[in-house]
Amino acid sequence: MSQLTRDQALERINSGQSMADLDLSGIDLSYETLKGVDFSNANLSNAHLQNSNLESANLSGANLNEAFMFGCNLFKARLDEASCEETNLQDSNLEKAGLVKAKLFHAALLGSNLDNADLSGSDLTRARLKRASLRGANLSGATLKNAHLVRGDLTNASFLNADLTGAVLTNAVTDGANFTGAAGV
Repeated sequence: MSQLTRDQALERINSGQSMADLDLSGIDLSYETLKGVDFSNANLSNAHLQNSNLESANLSGANLNEAFMFGCNLFKARLDEASCEETNLQDSNLEKAGLVKAKLFHAALLGSNLDNADLSGSDLTRARLKRASLRGANLSGATLKNAHLVRGDLTNASFLNADLTGAVLTNAVTDGANFTGAAGV
């Protein structure tokens, strides 16, 4: 469990202190404004961040495994090389977010906005992306084995050299999407 209480964590955040490298596992920061906070390399596994505003936050290298992040605002957030396995990001805004080489194994991204997000090299194996918007997203070199993209909007997304083996794209909008070199298409 977190070494900090919710109140202690919020006191640090509100005073502008970094949350990088801290053990915040299991902490509940739901409905909080965490805009621009540095959570790089922090352990946020099993954290509750529902409906939090994490716009432009730095979560690079963070452990977000099994975190509950339903309805979060992650606009322009950095999640490069973050571990988000089994994370619930349903109905979240990840527009223009950086998720380069992120681990999103079996992540719930149902109905989420990933427009213009950079997911290059990410592992989205078994990710649940039903009704997600990936307009203009970069998924070059990403692994989407058995991913569920039913009714997703993939307009102008790049899947250059991505692995879509077993991915389900039923009723997905693929206008202008680039599948050059993609496996499983």
